[in-house]
Amino acid sequence: MVSIHFGKFFSRLNIIRLLSLLLLGAVYVSYVLIGGVVFWKLEGDQVENQIAVLKEKRSTLFQVYPCLNQQGLEDLAEMIQSATKSGFSMKGNHTSGGFWEFTSSAVFAATVVTTIGYGNMSPSTTPGQIFCVVFAVFGIPLNLVVLNRVGKYMLAIERKFCNFVAKKTNYQKCVRVSIHFVSFLISSVLYFVVPMLLFKQYEGWTYPQAIYYCFITLSTVGFGDFVADYNPDKEYPDWYGCIMGVWIFFGLAWLALVINHSIDLLEGFNTYLKSGKISGDRKQPSEEEEVKELPETQKKEAEH
Repeated sequence: MVSIHFGKFFSRLNIIRLLSLLLLGAVYVSYVLIGGVVFWKLEGDQVENQIAVLKEKRSTLFQVYPCLNQQGLEDLAEMIQSATKSGFSMKGNHTSGGFWEFTSSAVFAATVVTTIGYGNMSPSTTPGQIFCVVFAVFGIPLNLVVLNRVGKYMLAIERKFCNFVAKKTNYQKCVRVSIHFVSFLISSVLYFVVPMLLFKQYEGWTYPQAIYYCFITLSTVGFGDFVADYNPDKEYPDWYGCIMGVWIFFGLAWLALVINHSIDLLEGFNTYLKSGKISGDRKQPSEEEEVKELPETQKKEAEH
């Protein structure tokens, strides 16, 4: 009998888990499909307009340069694409001085282990491609461990500071929430607003484009449509690439801190709900039980 009950219990548990997994999968697929529909409506018409404009420009180019045919245009486009990937400026016979040098190579290594992968630079030699695979196999797990440790260490420092300040006041919860909120605002300014101003000055991007690049980079999405320290027509300071690497590392560590802090808040909220449910499920003691639990001197007073 006991084995039968256990079998029914585990079968029900597996069914519940399967249903919850299917529900979660349905929510995930629906979320992705809704996002696809939104992007389709927002960007689809714009792409069609851009294609129409490019076709007109191509026709105008053939009229201005009659000696240029379709094959010549394709060869020119291929050369421009190769020049862009190599860091060669078509406006002048010079490079930006940063492609596959030490600073740009270090930033590329950082984008590999952080899985950002802009796509603007990639190894073209066979030894470089093999080394990239080996480097990523060991570097990605190492990066995750380091960022997780750094994020937890930063969170521990913040908690200790909160406890230190909260003990000196009578409003401990309010102080903790305020410190966490102020810390979040300062970090947001440090990892979004300051880089936004820097990219505005040295890259010539607009503020929305700079914020967009910051989020795409720190979230490791890395589309590659906007890449800092990459334009061959611009001269960048020597420290620019180093600042980029430091910003990426500590920005990702801050993101790990935010994720750990969010998990901590969710766990605390879940514990609060469970404690409230448990206390609500408890039976209220009757008057007789309350009298039984009282000391002898208070029992007589309660009976009278």
